Amino acid sequence: MPYPEQRGNKWRVRWNTGKKHPETGRWLYDSQGGFGSREEAIAYGLDRESDIRNDRYISRRDGDILMSEYCRTWQQTLDVGHLRRRNIESYIRLYIEPRWGDMAVADIRPSAYRAWELWLKDQPNIGDRYRREILLVFSMMMDDAVNDGMRQLSPVPKQRKRGRYVKTKRERKRPMLMADVHQLATNAATFWGFPGYVYVLTMACTGMRPAEAYALRREYCYPNWPGSDPRVDPTEEVRYDEDLERYAGDEPMPALRVEWQHQREDGELRLFPPKYESRRTLVVPQFLAELLGMLLASHESEWVFPSINGGELAKANFTYHYWRPIADGREASVPRQKGGGRGGTWRPLPKIPAVPGWVGKRQYLLRHGHKEWLDEDGHSRIAVESRMGHELAGVEGLYGNVTPAMEMSVRVSLQERWLRFAAGLPEGWEPESPTPLPVGFSDWVKVQVSAGVDLLS
Repeated sequence: MPYPEQRGNKWRVRWNTGKKHPETGRWLYDSQGGFGSREEAIAYGLDRESDIRNDRYISRRDGDILMSEYCRTWQQTLDVGHLRRRNIESYIRLYIEPRWGDMAVADIRPSAYRAWELWLKDQPNIGDRYRREILLVFSMMMDDAVNDGMRQLSPVPKQRKRGRYVKTKRERKRPMLMADVHQLATNAATFWGFPGYVYVLTMACTGMRPAEAYALRREYCYPNWPGSDPRVDPTEEVRYDEDLERYAGDEPMPALRVEWQHQREDGELRLFPPKYESRRTLVVPQFLAELLGMLLASHESEWVFPSINGGELAKANFTYHYWRPIADGREASVPRQKGGGRGGTWRPLPKIPAVPGWVGKRQYLLRHGHKEWLDEDGHSRIAVESRMGHELAGVEGLYGNVTPAMEMSVRVSLQERWLRFAAGLPEGWEPESPTPLPVGFSDWVKVQVSAGVDLLS
């Protein structure tokens, strides 16, 4: 029964919240004042007791917690990877706490949320994808606040059709042509050397994520792998033996193994499992297998693709310092004169032409283009998605399995695609390189084409 009491010409009511103080063990009460009569105060108290019995009641002590405090405690409950955690912390620090930090968790109204959503949409420095991530994190916080008993409902509407329809803008892409990929590769050879040539062709013919290619180590690359596999996980012994039989047995299939990606944590470059824990084996066409073999024989770095100075590629700003000159082209640089003087460079390079259709485009589109090639060649969905590092949901993913025949089909189709292009290369196409090349490109291609006559017929 609620407890009404008169204060002046107004009435106040107290009610038992059904909870005890964690230290004293005494019952906790909430109260509300400002009623014009005793009956009105009692009716309000009875409604609150009904809410308590039906588990609808939000204690004022819980609901009055400020968002600034909840932001700090909520982040401690996250069980996500370091990159995702860093992004969430950034969303909260830059947008969520500045807007809501001074408000109680229970006081956030749906109308205030909608106004904030429109404000974010109007900010020119916030892209659509970034804005959706901010709103997603806030929605998760509000859902957890409901579960924690701080609110009855989330202020974020879950499903609604409201406002004008805006079509989602997608990046405009064009079909990835082997001619364009090869021009990117020759540009990379001119700018970076032999590792650049092999890097671009590897990205296009495996669909690896850039961070996975940066972290590709010698022991996980053909011709060393699978014999050189470190076998660091005792629970994977069966897989290690099966890999030896499948990729280096009676009918060997050249392949590389995606085990790591390079990411930064607390400013330090470290090895992490690939995105979505998508460790996988990627068979490669014969021409790429030969290039990888020559590349590993040409240097002693632990990384398959060393940077220009021989270090870790992930330490370079690859997009700016490597990819933009490779895709966009650059003017020739003149050598710096000895004895001082301004201008010139210690690393003179010839002019590099821009690649049509790739100017301003990101290197990740090589991964998109790889899937496009596999789809064009009619490979099974389970083979394609497994190669891309994706998991298929439902029955198809449960029952599907990538067989050696599927992998061999992928190898053959990629080799055929390369040979059809290589057979039409004109004389004198070889790129210049800032470092010695381990092979004469033109003669090597002729041997490749000659050996692949049966595939082309």
